[in-house]
Order: sequence, then structure tokens, then C-alpha cells
Amino acid sequence: SCSRAKDVTMPAKLPVNFFSTRSPVIDLFRGQLDYADHLRQDSEIVLYFFYAPWCGQSIAAREEIEHVASRLSDQVLFVAINCWWNQGKCRKQKHFFYFPVIHLYHRSFGPIEYKGPMSAVYIEKFVRRVMTPLLYISSRSKLLDFLSNYEPGVLGYFEFNASPQPPGYLTFFKSALHSLKKDYLGTIRFGVITDKRVAEQISLVRSGSVYLHRHANTSLIYPDEVMNYTAENICKWALENREMLIRWLRPHGGKSLLLNNELKKGPALLIFIPFNPLAEIHPLLDEITKVALEYHSCNKSQAAEPDLQHLGDTDSPAFDSSAPDAYTKLSETFSITKYPCCNTVVLPQWHSISRTHNVCELCINQTLGVKPNKVHVPHCNFLEIEAALDSFYLQEHTFFQVISNTIECSNFLSFYSPFSYYTACCRTVNRHFLSFISSEKTIFQTPKVAFSSHGKKDNTQRSIPHIEDRNCFIPDLHISGTNITGLSCRTNKTLNLYLLDSNLFWIYAERLGASRSTHLKEFAAIVDLKEEVHYVLDQNQSLVGSTLENFIKNFSILYSPLKRHLVDDPSVHFHEQRVITEVTTNTFHDTVFLSEKNVLLLYYAQWCGFCASLNHIFIQLARLLPPDNFTVARIDITRNDLPWEFMTDRLPTILFFPHKRKEQSVKFPEDFSVNLPNLLKFLLHHSSFSSSEPCTKECLHKETILQQGHISHLEREIQKLRSEISALHQAHDQLEAQLSEARREEHRLQQQKHTLEKQHKTLQLHSEQLQATYDQKNQELLEMAEKLQELADASENLLKENTLLRILVASREGKLHSKDEIKESLQSEQMLSEDSDVSVSTVTATLEEKKIDNIDTIETEHSSGNRTE
Repeated sequence: SCSRAKDVTMPAKLPVNFFSTRSPVIDLFRGQLDYADHLRQDSEIVLYFFYAPWCGQSIAAREEIEHVASRLSDQVLFVAINCWWNQGKCRKQKHFFYFPVIHLYHRSFGPIEYKGPMSAVYIEKFVRRVMTPLLYISSRSKLLDFLSNYEPGVLGYFEFNASPQPPGYLTFFKSALHSLKKDYLGTIRFGVITDKRVAEQISLVRSGSVYLHRHANTSLIYPDEVMNYTAENICKWALENREMLIRWLRPHGGKSLLLNNELKKGPALLIFIPFNPLAEIHPLLDEITKVALEYHSCNKSQAAEPDLQHLGDTDSPAFDSSAPDAYTKLSETFSITKYPCCNTVVLPQWHSISRTHNVCELCINQTLGVKPNKVHVPHCNFLEIEAALDSFYLQEHTFFQVISNTIECSNFLSFYSPFSYYTACCRTVNRHFLSFISSEKTIFQTPKVAFSSHGKKDNTQRSIPHIEDRNCFIPDLHISGTNITGLSCRTNKTLNLYLLDSNLFWIYAERLGASRSTHLKEFAAIVDLKEEVHYVLDQNQSLVGSTLENFIKNFSILYSPLKRHLVDDPSVHFHEQRVITEVTTNTFHDTVFLSEKNVLLLYYAQWCGFCASLNHIFIQLARLLPPDNFTVARIDITRNDLPWEFMTDRLPTILFFPHKRKEQSVKFPEDFSVNLPNLLKFLLHHSSFSSSEPCTKECLHKETILQQGHISHLEREIQKLRSEISALHQAHDQLEAQLSEARREEHRLQQQKHTLEKQHKTLQLHSEQLQATYDQKNQELLEMAEKLQELADASENLLKENTLLRILVASREGKLHSKDEIKESLQSEQMLSEDSDVSVSTVTATLEEKKIDNIDTIETEHSSGNRTE
């Protein structure tokens, strides 16, 4: 029985080394995951690099891993595992959806997966954070450095007087590893304080306390009486309550909703800077972080926390236990300069025809005058703001008719708290300066400040003018605020700030409008997804704090002076004279609005097949229309941005902009077919309009000349069309002659085809006859061959029998000769006794006869056997 053939597959080739044998990375190219786990038991920090030999990303990351291993191989064990070979244990136990995959282990904790960029500096930075997840804070200077960092900070205070570690220390240590496991960017820094005096600076007095530092909001202490003191809970608490003033974005290069999800939250300021994670200092990043802090500093009521500027003075006696007065004075100064909230009030103009306003900044001040001992100032709420406004409006007449170039400040005592009062600072400004940040100079630019008392509280020396300008005319407080301080809370156009590494993601900056030829990869852009606009910071300006502040201020005001950035088509060249004008983003305004002609504009796209079918119609239309009065243009909306009022969701779209009435653009009706007659009727209908003023003789003369020019132009076009029609008739006659000749040739070819078909049939019959004769002769030859074979076999048998007969004859002759000799011997022995002789001769004869008979019988049987064969 015939069995079906089985599929044969070639076995996979044996894997080879992925890393060099001289590399510090241990390459388990056969996927020995069990051996890798054995190696991990003897090392404190281990990095697993799971790869596939065919994967391009794995090949690209191989050099980066080797670079990191060459720097950290004395502290970290680097193991590369081939997780693609089907016979390896890694392939059988792990199921990865992508390659390469990096896992790190810190002793028995892990795996901690790294999902950041496959760059050596970023990988090394992450490995170093796993190596030292906690930073040890041993002095006030280190505490200042830790708290000044832009990343959220978590501090734990532990007294190392127990052996081997104080209670809760290992839990806090694991919480730092948990944060790296949940957030691979490592945006939370964990630190440990061992000095009691340093811990007291942030109000930590009990060993095991955990403190979360926040810049713009009140810092928090872990509520261990409410939540269990576990590593997971500490990490979760820190992640939920951390303060993200500015966030890093690191797209991984594949399909992701990262940017979409972030941009949907609101307007975003994307800042591209070259970033080296391993650098010790980042001056540009520090400047950007300072701007972000000022922008989000809406609440200035953190009187319980020390000022970082004074905290950094480690040699100052203010922190010495022997100088309590200095510390009290510092706290008082700190509490004065911190405000819970402020509110801007605009009073109406003092006269109906006046163009001036009084603008006031109303602030709530607390814990002034009688000062309790370390009062934790709460955040102001709407009730406090409402009470402040009520108190202010009771004194509104004080500032209603003030017209002065100085800032008038007044204090109003609170009716609800003996420790609170309200400060109002006002100044007269022109109407077109109502926006506080409409220009680079603030409205409170006069250094003269006039204080007046209108309430029961007479403490004018500590009154604080406008929050945006207090550092301009009160230098004694040494406040480093800017005019964007708290701007995120005073505008409806709040920005989310994001950072991107331009060394890795410069392609995103180019798509947003960055220049490709720039050498310094610094760029900033504001993207407002809801309004479908984005603004680009001028690349001729250096990316510094003041530039970013102005950029943010210009975006935040009600009528932003920023010019919307529109993407242009770089492939269009204007050197050629074309019938149809190609419009881009940069030429849209000049070609359409500033043109002294009627403009017919076609919206199209490269992928629109119906748009391409209209090209010949628009070319004919452009040739018919007088070029002095009409412009036929088109714009590719997929490669150019347009103002929102000229956007369309349907292709193709045709708009007509009449001369001197460009704001009255008309859309070609969608229910009409796009052809030359309809387009001409559409243009003639909308290009002519009736004037409300009577036409003079000069107007009639110009109109007559214009009409005559149109008529002559149309006559020329008609003459061209007639000549084209005659040429078409001649071509038609020639084509008819060629078609008749082709028909005759086709008839002749048909006849030849029939003749060939008949010959083909005859040849086919003759071929069949020859085939039959061939088969018959072949059969006869086969039969003759069989007969000849039989004759040959018979001849061979006869030859064998003849040979046997000869052998028998020879054996008979030998037997007869032996008989004669026996007889002669018997006769010579007749002298013996007759009885004996008779008996002996009888026996001998009998034996000989039996032998001869036996021999004959054997020969006869042999002969017969040969014949049978």
C-alpha cells in the first residue's frame, strides 16, 4: 500500500555566541535559565538581558549593554540569555512579547524591569539607582541638595543604634525598590536621615517616620496610624501624593497612546533639551525647573517648612541650638512672605469716558501680629476669599477715584480671625493694559510705593504689594519670585510642562516645527489639542528661564499675541510658471487675501483619486479665464496647515474668493457636478455684483473696456477651439482610414486561420494513423522477441543434456573395462576349491552387480533431474 509522504522540516540551527567571548557579559546563548539563576545567587546586583539573535533591537542594544558592563562589571553581574532557541529553558518558561527585555535583581528582590531607552547612559543610570536606591543624608547641605532637586523626594528618619538595622529600615529600603519597579523613570528619590538634628529641620522626630517633600504644596508625613507600614503601602502613598511640576516623556518607539493621553489633559508645553542622565549638574534643567516651580506656586502658606535658601546656609547660627532668637526671626520672615492665596480685582473706570481702571491685588495674610507657637497655616478656602472680597468692597470707595502712578496698599482686619487680615494693593492703569502680562514689563513697574491705613490694623511696614512685582520694590524680603508666580492658578489656560531628551526624540521636535539644520538641539512648543493649534518658540532666542517665562505669559493672556505655527509643504518650488498656482501655508495669505484678483482655490490631497481627476478641468479653466483678473490655485491640506475658519472635512472642496470681497468667500455647491460649464457659471455668477452707488461715465467706460477685453479674449479662445476641432476632424478621418485597413487585414487573417485549422486537422488524423501503426509493429516485435527467448532457453537445455549424456557414456565405458579385468582375475584363481570359488565368485558378482545397478540408478535420476530443470 502506498502511504502519504510526511512533511519534512529542517531542524533549527544550533545557536552561536551573541556576545564576544572577551565581553564582560556572560552569554548563555542556549537559553540556560537555570544556570543563570544559579549565578544570581552569588551576586548582589544582577542584570538579565533577554534577547533574540534575529531581533534588530537586540542587535542594536548589544553594544550599549557591553558599554555599561565595561563600566560596572566589577559591581554588577551582566548575563545575556538567548530566549528564542526552542530547546532552551528560557523559551519554555518565559513568554515575551518583544525583545530585548532587561530585568534587574537586587539580592532576592526582583525582577525590576527596565522599560526606558536602550541607551547606555540611561541603562547605567537605572542600574546605579538599583544599586543604591537610598541616598544617605548626613548633613544640612546634603538635605538642601536633596530637597532642591526637581524630582519628588521621600525621606525616612532612622536611628542606627540597633543591630543590625533599626525597625522599619528594611521596609523603607524595599519601598524604594518598589518605586523603581512601578515607575521605571525613577522620578521619586528616596533618602535616609541618620542625624536627629537634621531630621528635625523637616519635623521628623520619631525614628521610622517617612516624609514626602513637595515644592508648591504642603509636604506630607506618612500616616502609619492609618496605613500599615509596608513597602507596598509606602510606595503607593508616595506615588499617589507626589508633586509632578514637570514630567519627562520618553516614547518607546512603538505604537503607544503616551502623547495622546498627555495632550488630552490640556495645553502642553513641550521642551526639548539635550540631557545626559549621568551628568552631575544640569544648569538648563535647573533653570527650567525653577520656572515650573514659580508657575505652579499658587499657595504660599507653608509656614511650617523651612526656606531652602536659608536651609542651605549650613554655617549660619540660625540652626544652632544656642541661637533660638535667630531661628524665630527666620520663621517670622518666612511666614510673612508666604501667602495662602491672592485674588485680582478690577474696578470700573472712574468716569464713563475715561480709559483708565483701578486694578487691585487682594491677598489673605495670616499668623501676623499675635503669633502662636508653630501654627500650621491651613489653605485658604472660598469662604475666606468671599470674606476678603466683602471687606474689600466695603472699602472700595478708597480706591475708586484714585488716579496715581504709585501703588496704593491698604490693610483690612478680618472679622473672623484675630490672626488674619487682608492686604489690597491698587494702581491706576490704562484700559489696553488690563492684562497683567501683555508685555514684558509689568504694570507695577514704578518703584514708588505709597502705603495708607484704612483699617484697624496699622502694620504698613509688613504690607506686601502685588504678588507679581513685590521683588521690584521691596528688596528687603529677598524673594526670588517672578511675574509668572502662581500663574497656573490665575488663568484658564493652564499649561502642563513636559521634558523630552532631544538626543533621542528630536524627530518629534522637527515635526512640531524645529529646524533640521540647527546644531543646538533646544526647542520649545505649546500644543493645544482642543483648539487644534500649536505655537513654537523662536529658535533664534536662547532657551533660558526668561524666554520660557515670556512664552508662557504670552500664551496665558486672554488675547494671546503668539502667532499660530502652521506646517508648510517644503517640496513646492515656485520657480516654474504654472497655469495653476500651488498655495502653501506661507503663501496662503498673500495669494488669497492680498491678491488683487479673483481667486478660485481647490482643496485636495495626494491620496484623493477624485481630486486628481479634476486636474484637466482646472487646467482648461485656467486657460480660459483672463490671467489679469483670475487666479486658479490649489492647496494640499495633508501637507499644509490652514486657519481654522478655512478648514474642511470633505475633499475635494472648491472655494471662490471674489476681488475686494475676500471675506465673502463662496463654496462650490456639492450637489453640482464639477465640470467646465458649471465652474464658469459659478464664477460668472459670484464675480459680478451690483454696486449701491450709481456708475459714472468713467466707470461705464472702464466696464466697457473690461467687457471688450473679455469678449476679445473669448473670441481668441473660440478661434483656438475651432482650430483644435478641425485638427480633431482630420485626426478622426485618418483614424477611420486606419480602422478600415485594419478590418481588411483582420478578414485576411481570418481566412488564413481557417486554412491553417484544416491543415492542422489533416495532420492530426495522419498522426493518429501513424501512432496506430507504430503500436501494432511494436506489439509484433514484442511477440517475436518472446519466441526467440523461448528458442534460446530450449537450445540451452539441449546443450546441458548433451553434456550429461557424454558423461554417462564415459562412465559406462569405464564400467565395462573394469568387468573385463574382474573376469580375467577369476579365471586365474580357478585353482582354488570349487565350493569356495563358487561361493566367493557368486558373492563378488552379486556385489558388483549391485554397485553397478546403484550407479546406473543414480545417473538415471541425475539425468532426469537435469531434464526436469
